[in-house]
Amino acid sequence: MGEDLLSQLKLNGAVPAHIAIIMDGNGRWARKRALPRPLGHQAGMKAVREAVEGALAAGVDVLTLFAFSQENWSRPAPEIDALMSLLQEYIAKEMAELRQQGVSVRFLGDLIRLSPSALQAVDRLTGETASGEALALNICISYGSRAEITRAARMLAEDVAAGRIKPSEIDEEAVSRRLYTAAWPDPDLLIRTSGELRISNFLLWQLAYAELYVTPVLWPDFTRRHLFEAILDFQKRDRRFGKVSV
Repeated sequence: MGEDLLSQLKLNGAVPAHIAIIMDGNGRWARKRALPRPLGHQAGMKAVREAVEGALAAGVDVLTLFAFSQENWSRPAPEIDALMSLLQEYIAKEMAELRQQGVSVRFLGDLIRLSPSALQAVDRLTGETASGEALALNICISYGSRAEITRAARMLAEDVAAGRIKPSEIDEEAVSRRLYTAAWPDPDLLIRTSGELRISNFLLWQLAYAELYVTPVLWPDFTRRHLFEAILDFQKRDRRFGKVSV
């Protein structure tokens, strides 16, 4: 699916090194079909595989997925329980293939809030895929960007108090090194599904110069073809980073 678009984007030039996706629309997908919300989340697992395999085919280096925000903890307990179970189901089903494909998985966020069984599964997947070099897959769970930036500020304050750095040495690079995403370059492209026009407290620092692409497709219906369409659109952009084109 999408081989024509894949061939086209490979001829068009540079592919974004880092793509971030806000995976939105599971609930609406389920509601349109008169299904319980958890079934929408379950349907979204197929789209995760499509995004990962599409990123591998296109030659993307880093794929960061927004799966579960800190604000999502306020949802009804049965839905949260279902999400934790789906996380473990995803890990059990996909671990072997992710390892075989050379995908290195990391989970970013306040993971201590996960259930013990979910945390154990997360740790196992991280360890089992640590040697992957084909694609870095970051899954943001219990994540909020303001909380991430606050955490970085706290770490900087602790370093100053301990005499490890001087206040004058705090710059943008010092902040970036203390974010969850310190190991990777900032996203070049942000994709949001479901047509919503907001960032939803996701990678606020890192998205400063990312290109934004919004599709009305609900997340469970997202395929690698939609990913390729977003990359093709990205390749048409004139990225100036605040400068003037010559």
